[in-house]
Amino acid sequence: MRKLTYYVASTIDGFVAGPEGGDPTGPGGFWTFGEDYLKHMVANYPETLPGPARSALGITDEATHFDTVIEGRASYEIGIDAGVPDAYPHLRHLVFSRTLSSVPAPAVELVASDPIECVRELKQQAGKDIWLIGGGTIAGALYPEIDELIIKLSPITTGTGIGLFGAQASFDPAAWKLADSTVLPGGAAFLTYARQN
Repeated sequence: MRKLTYYVASTIDGFVAGPEGGDPTGPGGFWTFGEDYLKHMVANYPETLPGPARSALGITDEATHFDTVIEGRASYEIGIDAGVPDAYPHLRHLVFSRTLSSVPAPAVELVASDPIECVRELKQQAGKDIWLIGGGTIAGALYPEIDELIIKLSPITTGTGIGLFGAQASFDPAAWKLADSTVLPGGAAFLTYARQN
């Protein structure tokens, strides 16, 4: 069965974005990363780089982990605002929203149904794993279905912002086992955790 992996950048104090949202690693973001970070992503997670970045870097590598990406409306709109209506044309791309009636990219699938039911159906389909890009609200809604966390831990704190699972997540303690870790020279760490049953 396919896994749902929440692969996300986070601060040491657990925030995936500032209080107003946005991409912490994008233009105007609070997390600037070094060449070691980018090299690690290219070598290990090439499919998680947006299409324009892949083109600029000459990346044509096939997906190593994921063939499907899912996100919530707010995360998707970051790309729209940047003029990129489908940031991941090399992946099956689903956007969960009950307020959007359409999206400007024909290949992007708009999903208004229950995210948990949709993810359960996706897990039964053949293919590589499913990447949950975020944000916190959809991650909170899908919390019980997340099988793996890959936290790209930034060596910074922000004091406040949007938490890993958003503000509406239910209190539901879960145990996770550290399955892999890589600490880069610049201080960022890639931490992989598997949910324990």
